[in-house]
Amino acid sequence: MTLERNYKEILFEAKDDVAWITINRPDVLNAFREQTLDELTAAIRSTREDPSLVAAVITGAGDKAFSAGGDFHAMMKLNRANAVHWNDRMLGLAMAIRGVPIPVIAMVHGHCMGGGHEIALWCDLVISADDGRFGQTGARVGACPTVGATQYIPRLIGDRLAKEMIFLCRTFSAEEAVEIGLINKVVPKARLREQTEAWCQQIKGYSGQTIRATKKSLNFESDQLYASWQQGMELLAEIWGSEESLEGMNAFLEKREPDFQKFRRERKEKVERYLEDLAYDRNRAPPKA
Repeated sequence: MTLERNYKEILFEAKDDVAWITINRPDVLNAFREQTLDELTAAIRSTREDPSLVAAVITGAGDKAFSAGGDFHAMMKLNRANAVHWNDRMLGLAMAIRGVPIPVIAMVHGHCMGGGHEIALWCDLVISADDGRFGQTGARVGACPTVGATQYIPRLIGDRLAKEMIFLCRTFSAEEAVEIGLINKVVPKARLREQTEAWCQQIKGYSGQTIRATKKSLNFESDQLYASWQQGMELLAEIWGSEESLEGMNAFLEKREPDFQKFRRERKEKVERYLEDLAYDRNRAPPKA
């Protein structure tokens, strides 16, 4: 039986006991905004309504990207006051993926960057076409990957390589990603759907209640990172809407190099003034009248 649901920013189809969920914004490399996150979360949670489903697959429309991450046109409207509306959606989608009793598979092709890569990190399994490219670009664009990336990447590839990926914006090809343990498998692009379906059919032959129980058990230790997620969202709330983050995103949209050094110079001037006031005893209360 084939079951289809109507969404605006994603496609949903339940076919042959598998839920296929596609981010349908190829014009922006499947970058997501709040509405996209809402629909992805709803689609994942809806799989609970059909216990005959054996797996859910998340992918991206078109032939260029799984997802390039958050849509800057939406993210540039964020600030300290409204950050919770974006951050809670990210956490909600992550918890939905980790919480459903079936394996969730990221079927990746092309760009899998930033927040798009975080979606893949939340999934149980990742299979990629040979044109897959994985990376965290937050430092380049003034964002902060603290809602999944900083928690999970070190667990998968080790602390040193994780810091290189995040601090230096190092990206990995699909072949490299398999070698370091970031993803499970790489296949020729023409066979991506076929190989993903083969995984799903293999899962179909196994015990659903065993998979449900073992998914919960496998997630036990990393579920305890929830406190780190909460801290990460609070840190991110301070980033959104800052002049430095807006410089990074505007530079990306304008296809120019960002000038982050000016913010370092401004901070240096503030520190120098502070140290000078300290040296000349200017930090004491004024005399009483």
